[in-house]
Amino acid sequence: MNTTRIAFITTGLSAVIALAGCSSVGPDYQAPTASVGNTWREAEDARFSSTSPESLRWWQALEDPVLDHLITRAMEQGPDRREAMARLREARALRGVSAADRFPTVDAAAGYRRMRESEYTPFGSQAPGDTDLYTAGLDASWELDLWGRVRRAVEAADADLAATAEDTRGVFLAVAAETALNYVELRAFQRRVAIARTNVELQEQTLALVQARYDAGFVSARDLAQASTNVAVTRSRVPTMEAGERAAENRLAVLVGVAPGTLSGELDASRAIPVPPVTAAIGVPADVVRNRPDIRRAERALAAEHARVGVAVGDLYPRLALAGSIGVAAGDSSDLFRSGSELFGVGPSVRWNFFDGARLRRRVEAQNARVEQAFVRWERAVLVGLEESETAMTSYLREQTRRRELQEGAAQARRAVELAQLEYREGQSDFQTVLDSERALAELEDELARTEAGIATQFVVLHKALGSG
Repeated sequence: MNTTRIAFITTGLSAVIALAGCSSVGPDYQAPTASVGNTWREAEDARFSSTSPESLRWWQALEDPVLDHLITRAMEQGPDRREAMARLREARALRGVSAADRFPTVDAAAGYRRMRESEYTPFGSQAPGDTDLYTAGLDASWELDLWGRVRRAVEAADADLAATAEDTRGVFLAVAAETALNYVELRAFQRRVAIARTNVELQEQTLALVQARYDAGFVSARDLAQASTNVAVTRSRVPTMEAGERAAENRLAVLVGVAPGTLSGELDASRAIPVPPVTAAIGVPADVVRNRPDIRRAERALAAEHARVGVAVGDLYPRLALAGSIGVAAGDSSDLFRSGSELFGVGPSVRWNFFDGARLRRRVEAQNARVEQAFVRWERAVLVGLEESETAMTSYLREQTRRRELQEGAAQARRAVELAQLEYREGQSDFQTVLDSERALAELEDELARTEAGIATQFVVLHKALGSG
């Protein structure tokens, strides 16, 4: 009889466990599909290629070893990187907490109590006075996940972990881009300082010429004052540019995780502004959906909210749990582990919030609304990614067109300065013509340096928008 009963119970439990392993409440998740075009608006330009930039380390295409070294350091030891990795470790740990609900919980307990029962109760009348009770044992419980509520919770935790991983990937991409942008800015300020000093030297030569003509009585004091003013104005721009250079250097130090001023030995020596390659890989719009960390994160967040619908639906159904305990108990500590002191208990329990169904159904409705919100956020992320990529492509191309015009303008301005100085020296024109040509040259050369930096900046912005690297 006992054997038959045990076999019946075992068979029943096996059936329940098998049922618990094959059903999950709530809808199954299917990743959304983005409706995007087959090509970019600027794709026909020869400066772009349809090669996928997914695994491209775009900063290496700038062929600047100093920049490569800085980005490597920022990714290995920068504070942003360390914080992102700590968040990822936190997400992994929390995922483990959710996964632990699939397994039984076992608690160990031991205790001692000194008790006295009332003499006017059946127990107190039989054993009057104080008594001791020593106990030790194990308690176990296991919720049989009949409806898949726990599995949906683990599914949501997995998706949350993946979303955090995409956040971490986004931090790495942002760190690389921020390092490159500040490096380009540093080199641009160095270039602009050099241009300003060159123009100061040119204007000082003109001032010397005017001084000689003034001493000879050929020109008025006004020409001398204007020449001196021109030199002072150009020279006054240098400190502002040097301050910008120092600010970019300090920002780079923070990005790589060292104190400001530490990188001065590496960055004080001027180098050329990084030059992007002739052709940039932009892939197709679908690559942006696959590669951008914010879009991938939004999709994983949508999956997590979708799984939580199953968790909310699971609360509508009864929960079946198995609980058991085994241990020893005795009135004297010396008898605690003697034969006959054993005790045990085992049995199922059912809990069902039957009368709370209306509130639980509202929770399901609320969770479905969260799914809809997460889907809208994913859609927005896709649209923003496409928008930023298209805009970056256009800006990248137009900045190159602007550079060509400025190069031509700067070349003509140099020629104009030479002619104006010659005509002024020969008395064929007034000094205002010289001033105007020198000012135009200084402005055009400075703007040209800023545009060259702008091309490198737009190259970085483009690849950040594409999610490459």
